[in-house]
Amino acid sequence: MMRLPVQTYPEGLDAAFIGVPLDTGTSNRPGARFGPRRIREESVMLRTVNPSTGALPFQSFMVADLGDVNVNLYNLQDSCRRIQEAYEKIVAAGCIPLTLGGDHTITYPILQAMAKKHGPVGLLHVDAHTDTADKALGEQLYHGTPFRRCVEEGLLDCKRVVQIGIRGSSMTLDPYRYNWSQGFRVVLAEDCWMKSLVPLMGEVRQQMGGKPIYISFDIDALDPAYAPGTGTPEIAGLTPSQALEIIRGCQGLNVVGCDLVEVSPPYDLSGNTALLAANLLFEMLCVLPKVTTV
Repeated sequence: MMRLPVQTYPEGLDAAFIGVPLDTGTSNRPGARFGPRRIREESVMLRTVNPSTGALPFQSFMVADLGDVNVNLYNLQDSCRRIQEAYEKIVAAGCIPLTLGGDHTITYPILQAMAKKHGPVGLLHVDAHTDTADKALGEQLYHGTPFRRCVEEGLLDCKRVVQIGIRGSSMTLDPYRYNWSQGFRVVLAEDCWMKSLVPLMGEVRQQMGGKPIYISFDIDALDPAYAPGTGTPEIAGLTPSQALEIIRGCQGLNVVGCDLVEVSPPYDLSGNTALLAANLLFEMLCVLPKVTTV
């Protein structure tokens, strides 16, 4: 990632990029298993400093690419176990993980590892979908259920969960009832149209406070005009500039981990979705604690 050195162990690192090439939790178009590879390819365009924010990540701390988690593409439960075990080692070493997905199922075992160290964490979830379904075709584990499973296991500080960019058709007229009942703040895409999200992120920072927060960014939060290479696209989404406002608005928060999920290269013929994903991961790196800004 970003032409960084590859390392097989997290010790000595302040932050690291990790790929999780899993898409057996998808419900529509597959291909996200190839996301980490393609994001890395597009990341060669990225440079070392962020002149827009003044962030100097590589002058601030040690960063490397830890490669990919060895997932089991034939067994989703076993893959989640492998992901949790890998991330427990990473966070135990004091390394902040920045994850290249993979479908959104992977956030569930990652948050299991996060909660083991930090306790229940706040969550900034940017997505077209809430991912709080209970089950599909009788299965409770797939990319539409990770945050319901997290709530059930006490992994989230539900009063500090914000979901941004939510939209799309539904099976019911009250699709957000469960989220509201848990105390989540749900910001619909319609409430973001044609406006800056800087004021919204000011409110989010106040809500999150100084406690640990995890950022989970599904690329389908963005309008498919900008990010067509994804498994479950929804029209009328966020713009890339709004995505930057959201991530840059996390500056100063106690971010303990991040992921960028659901990039599906088979549907990304131009490579623009993966390029956008690589840039958003760089922006996440730039808002981590201890990153110097000038």
